[in-house]
Amino acid sequence: MRTPLMAGNWKLNLTIDEAVGLATALAGQTAGLTDREVMIAPVFTALAPVGKALEGRGIYLGAQDVYWESSGAWTGEVSAPLLKDAGCSHVIVGHSERRQHFGETDEDVNRKARAAIKAGLLPVICVGETLEEREAGRERDVVHRMVKSALEGVSPEDASSVILAYEPVWAIGTGKTASPDQADEIHGYIRGLLSGSFGDIVADRIRILYGGSVKPDNVDELMGKPHIDGALVGGASLEVDSFSRIVRFEKG
Repeated sequence: MRTPLMAGNWKLNLTIDEAVGLATALAGQTAGLTDREVMIAPVFTALAPVGKALEGRGIYLGAQDVYWESSGAWTGEVSAPLLKDAGCSHVIVGHSERRQHFGETDEDVNRKARAAIKAGLLPVICVGETLEEREAGRERDVVHRMVKSALEGVSPEDASSVILAYEPVWAIGTGKTASPDQADEIHGYIRGLLSGSFGDIVADRIRILYGGSVKPDNVDELMGKPHIDGALVGGASLEVDSFSRIVRFEKG
């Protein structure tokens, strides 16, 4: 059985004090859950303080991005070893906003994922199609390309700890959500790709999260699907009652 992971991507929001306050409140409202994992990804400047506030509280700390070089003349970048030093266990890689607004390529995503794995971080690798690609019936082709390229050069042993997140771009921050059946269909397709690359045993261990306007009123049905192993939540993770309800999902 794969342990569900409910992850909050806080994006470019919250001061250090606000992030620490939200993390602390969330830890209080989700205490005692043993059948699922929780991860939050604050901005870089809040990582170390939030990590300190969460020590022993049962919530994992993630970063929103990483650079593939470990050190050197790379002004403005943050490396995987530095994220580990700040207390991170996870890092989001290849989010659609990074691809769309900052020009990240499939090759960039692969280099970041491999750098994260090398440093002992769990990469949460995001894949998903645009509205134009879905309307053209190309969603499987896009997801196939993204998954294959992201995991190029990754060993089966390392792949078993990778986390994938299917985020249809047309459903991120729009209020639109892929139906549970649509989401589960693509999740199942991704798991088939993983089986082809790494074998059934490894593929069955890899968690595939759904991201795209996940809210308290749709999380139960989404999490009731067999191939959906958690959620990567944006806006709804910025309010403690909303996100704690998502974390406390009951399979619909």
